[in-house]
Amino acid sequence: MLAFQLGLLPLIILIAVIVLIAKGIKIVPQQHAWVLERLGRYHATLTPGLSIVVPFVDRVAYKHVLKEIPLDVPSQVCITKDNTQLQVDGVLYFQVTDPMKASYGSSNFVVAITQLSQTTLRSVIGKLELDKTFEEREFINHSVVNALDEAAANWGVKVLRYEIKDLTPPKEILHAMQAQITAEREKRALIAASEGKRQEQINLATGAREAAIQKSEGERQAAINKAQGEASAILAVAEANAQAIQKIGNAIRTEGGMDAVNLKVAEEYVAAFGNLAKQGNTLIVPGNMGDMSSMIASALQIVKGQKAA
Repeated sequence: MLAFQLGLLPLIILIAVIVLIAKGIKIVPQQHAWVLERLGRYHATLTPGLSIVVPFVDRVAYKHVLKEIPLDVPSQVCITKDNTQLQVDGVLYFQVTDPMKASYGSSNFVVAITQLSQTTLRSVIGKLELDKTFEEREFINHSVVNALDEAAANWGVKVLRYEIKDLTPPKEILHAMQAQITAEREKRALIAASEGKRQEQINLATGAREAAIQKSEGERQAAINKAQGEASAILAVAEANAQAIQKIGNAIRTEGGMDAVNLKVAEEYVAAFGNLAKQGNTLIVPGNMGDMSSMIASALQIVKGQKAA
């Protein structure tokens, strides 16, 4: 029996050594941190990887995840500046940055962050009116993060951001807001319609003015063209008369030209008196009949001379 017990002793020692080794080896996963206590006091923080500890002396008291952690903040009722109840819920994102402070700075830093975020949110909402709460969501989020980050530094926690998930006013307020939105849209529609009519009238007036200007410009150009045409015609007639007179003058200066002129004048003179006799019973003759006879005689003499030639 004693021999059997002595035979088991090495096996027991081997098992004890294996247990001690297993107790002394700690493997910390990535993005984790373990707080090690030695004889009840903080000793070290184990980082990811293999670590050796003293069995039965050292103890892993706290294990922390260093990843970004989302925390759902419970919904709560907040009172706005204009005494309106508002149901608000959100989500908080934080990260453990100091495992030792996270272990000993607060008995439960998650509960502490949750409670502080709710009280801060109520304080921020209480400074805003109902309409502003929907417009200032970014301001509310930053205010909560700044307040939490300052307090959470003592807990070894970094508050990264806070996002409001939902803002729910009472049903009566919600109906009133919907009615207000409908009225505002109808107002915008009326304004848009009136602006459209106004622009239409402006466009019509502008078109009429442009048409009148174009018409007047056309009439002006037509008058200018007509005046220029008439002036050209008068000038052409004057030039033709001048050329005719010049040719007549040249013809008169030639031999027999003056006799032809006198004959023409006599013929026209006689023809004029003949027409007067045909048109009425009364004939007006020149007072100096001697001149008349002389002119007729001259005219006949010229005609005879032309025939003889």
